[in-house]
Amino acid sequence: MAPLSEFLIFTGIGALAQLVDGALGMAYGVTSAGMLLGMGMPPALASASVHYAETFTCGASGLSHWWAGNVQRRLFLALAIPGVVGAVIGATLLAHLPPAWIRYFLTPYLLLMGLFLLFRTTGRTERRKDVPRGTGVLGFIAGLLDAAGGGGWSALTVTTMVARGQEPRMVIGSVHLAKCIVSLAASITFLLSIGESRLHVVLGLILGGVIAAPFGAWLVRRLPARVTTLLAGLTVLTLGLYNFYRIVR
Repeated sequence: MAPLSEFLIFTGIGALAQLVDGALGMAYGVTSAGMLLGMGMPPALASASVHYAETFTCGASGLSHWWAGNVQRRLFLALAIPGVVGAVIGATLLAHLPPAWIRYFLTPYLLLMGLFLLFRTTGRTERRKDVPRGTGVLGFIAGLLDAAGGGGWSALTVTTMVARGQEPRMVIGSVHLAKCIVSLAASITFLLSIGESRLHVVLGLILGGVIAAPFGAWLVRRLPARVTTLLAGLTVLTLGLYNFYRIVR
């Protein structure tokens, strides 16, 4: 396949993934990494390519959410700082170890959290505004798994925060802005460990993601919190079922 064709394909993938990610707070890394792996790219190179792109796309998305008033500063800091530490460790491990074990840890969590979020849409509607205890630990684990597995930061952080009763749009905005910092840390680690990725793939993901980022921020601000929670639950459950299928096949 010619580089121009790949560039156009991954521009479309980046736009679609970022639109879903911006509206639901997850699935950019999983979608993009899955496509790269499906085209035969090695896991470490696929994760590196996604994180190179996410440094820019999540920056655009995070700033869009910040301008739209969807970012909680304390939550952003509580996730970003330990997330950077986890991302550096995860990227280092992936550069030297096979990443298949990630699915065995992530799949049960995704399945359980997806079901929990679906049932939660019929529960209470009040939302908490504080930063729950253990948020830093969550950021560290999410950063570690995201860098090692090519995705999972948003699936872990958004579902856990929303399940704890926080406002979905504030969680999504804060998670996206923090993801920019975490992806930058992972990218630097990958760059030092395995070198550069395929430029046309990364540029395609970046261009598509940057174009779609403002639309995702606009969409999440207009969706009711219960609808966002329902969509997030369905997305996480789908990701969990897909990972389970890959394990048992």
